[in-house]
Amino acid sequence: MVERAEPKALPLFDLPTEIVLLLAAAAFSAGFIDSIAGGGGLIAVPALLLAGFSPVEALGTNKLQGLFGTGAATLTYASKGQVDLRKQAPMALMAFGGGALGAVLASVLPGDLLRIVIPFVLIAIALFFALKPNMDDVDRAERLRPFLFGLMVVPAIGFYDGVFGPGAGSFYMLAFVTLAGYGVLKATAHTKLLNFGSNVGGFAVFALAGAIDWKIGLMMAAMQILGARLGAGLAVKIGARLIKPLLVVTCVALAIRLLADPAHPLRLMLGF
Repeated sequence: MVERAEPKALPLFDLPTEIVLLLAAAAFSAGFIDSIAGGGGLIAVPALLLAGFSPVEALGTNKLQGLFGTGAATLTYASKGQVDLRKQAPMALMAFGGGALGAVLASVLPGDLLRIVIPFVLIAIALFFALKPNMDDVDRAERLRPFLFGLMVVPAIGFYDGVFGPGAGSFYMLAFVTLAGYGVLKATAHTKLLNFGSNVGGFAVFALAGAIDWKIGLMMAAMQILGARLGAGLAVKIGARLIKPLLVVTCVALAIRLLADPAHPLRLMLGF
């Protein structure tokens, strides 16, 4: 009588355990940082590339796990009274449209100019928040009416988020503070809602293109939620005293990360 071999259980992930743990830690850290100052992709995307994902798969999987992080942060801020989800839903829809359109056009638009300019814009944003006096949680006079802000500024940044991505949260923050007159904490809360909208738009396009690793993405999403809830909770408790320095550090770190890329157009142009 021939004994049948027991079927072997298939591993949950197609990656070594240490790589999965690295991605889990990266997702938690990204969720924590992103919920306060943005720039979570600075951690998550390089980790995915290090794990062997192609650039397109890394971007697509990052959109999946990132939308859970921004969603969790948004709900945390809303539960603390920092953002009215129903009132701000039209802006989130505009961010969604901009993010989806940007993701569709990402493959045909020249990205070299963005890659050259964005690091210096991020440094300028860092200097603005570091040096401008009276940057606190108190709202100030708005320079642009909410309707025009939602119609012009929000989809433009959402489009950038879909095309390229790094620093989109910092751009939302700057716009809310300088144009909408929001205090730092309120700006952070509303930034997360719009980040969520543009992330969903970009995610939908990457999902249709089949550029997402669902197992890894959902595992990272769970860790993003934990990190985002912790970060948003601390931001509400501490406010601008936590958000400002973390935003400055994140902007500078993201600029350095972009400029340090050996394939950065500026480095190629200058020959170093």
